[in-house]
Amino acid sequence: MPHFITLTSRVAPLPVNDIDTDQIIPARFLKVTDKNGLADALFFNWRYNDDGSPKADFALNQPAFRGAQILLAGDNFGCGSSREHAPWALTAYGFRAVISTSFADIFRNNALKNGLLPILVDGATHKMLFDLAEEAPHAELTVDLASQTVTFPGGSFTFPIDSFNKTCLLNGVDELGYILGFEEQITNYELRMT
Repeated sequence: MPHFITLTSRVAPLPVNDIDTDQIIPARFLKVTDKNGLADALFFNWRYNDDGSPKADFALNQPAFRGAQILLAGDNFGCGSSREHAPWALTAYGFRAVISTSFADIFRNNALKNGLLPILVDGATHKMLFDLAEEAPHAELTVDLASQTVTFPGGSFTFPIDSFNKTCLLNGVDELGYILGFEEQITNYELRMT
């Protein structure tokens, strides 16, 4: 998992509430056990017409938002089933952070385990960010995980994250990688106990 220390990026706005994991990654793409090809399947039904051509009005298909690594989503992002493919598809596409007023618990946990930072904001900040994305689509935000701060043109705000997940993201490790970081101490303990 890549380290997450700071990220500076434009924002792709997706002002839709209650985006469930089946919208993020439709069920027909769940046959894979790795992330290869999932970038193309992200928001598939929303991104493409029946003939496979891109829908021009969908945010990820608009030139101003291509390459954005921060997704600004509506309320209750990632609801629905517990499929881990949802954060896999988001990270395969290139997103490193998602901003919303709330996240489904299972999605949030899966995101953190896969290097995707869910940033929780209040309603006023959420509205301000959508306004900023509309007024200045090329404006960039900087996410600093160590200080838990997001800086935008004209200001900044802080966001919550628990210390364990923060440590894992900063060090680029998942739960197993974190435990393996104590391998020497574990070995010494086991030797003392035998």
